[in-house]
Amino acid sequence: MKQEWTEQGYIDEPAKEGTDLREEIRRMAKEKNAVIMAHYYTTGDIQDIADFIGDSLALAQQAEKTEADIIVMCGVHFMAETCKILCPEKTVLCPDLTAGCSLADSCSADDLKAFKAEHTDHMVVSYVNTTAAVKALTDVCVTSGNARKIIEKLPADAKIIFGPDKNLGAYINSVTGREMLLWNGGCHVHERFSVAEIAKLKQEHPDAKVLAHPECKGAVLQCADIIGSTAVLLKYCQQHKEEKEFIVATESGILHEMQKSCPDVNFIPVPPKISEGGKGCSCNECEYMKKNSLLKIYNALKYGWPTVEVPEETAKEAVKCINRMLEMS
Repeated sequence: MKQEWTEQGYIDEPAKEGTDLREEIRRMAKEKNAVIMAHYYTTGDIQDIADFIGDSLALAQQAEKTEADIIVMCGVHFMAETCKILCPEKTVLCPDLTAGCSLADSCSADDLKAFKAEHTDHMVVSYVNTTAAVKALTDVCVTSGNARKIIEKLPADAKIIFGPDKNLGAYINSVTGREMLLWNGGCHVHERFSVAEIAKLKQEHPDAKVLAHPECKGAVLQCADIIGSTAVLLKYCQQHKEEKEFIVATESGILHEMQKSCPDVNFIPVPPKISEGGKGCSCNECEYMKKNSLLKIYNALKYGWPTVEVPEETAKEAVKCINRMLEMS
């Protein structure tokens, strides 16, 4: 049975009829001294039962200071790895081990190691959306929320390899005047956003401000009124509740918290979601984040599996760039 669970990456066991998953998750979390952490890109029902929701930086900061014995990371695999690196003594549960990341997959440790060998005079700055093995080869980590701040703190003459997101790197180059060497990677969700679709939505909603994540292509960012991480975009909405409409170019999971914070505002995802009953994955949804579910969280807490482990030597090296990021943020 365990081997079968391992192969599929989660425990596929239905709850007993009549089980209130939300109630049971909260009960078990209290009983086992577990904290449930969720990224803004997970579904609304998961965000609603989480102890803490946030972007990658906030989740890392929360993991570092939590006193819980168990961390249930509802996000993608590299986020659970980051928790384990920062909290090696804690049990880190990932509800679905197959919840990967196209951006992290775009940069392997072997490829980065070879690239570093070709540019020995460069330091490596890696987006947090990377594997533990890549972080072990990295000098300092960044998130979309602190990348500019950290890059500006580095020596002006520093030669930098920035990876794996070429769009975020190009944006940071444009606002800092740096000429970082960019890895050719990208997020499959943010790569999909369409300038033509934004123009169409602006015609339909001329007074709406466009909010965009810096993982979007440069042409999309040129259409934006506000560019920032999920936390920055959310904060902007909260501080400008007088606005009636926002066009949002990032993964649509963030709209749940935006709508909760600003119930009278109309948030319009780019591109529009597939209508109810439509087939396939919406172009503005990350299918990996959406692999998390209440049932998988329930089973993870019930059985204490799937756990995420990071080899000791890898973790020893990877924690250095994460700690440097936290110190510089």
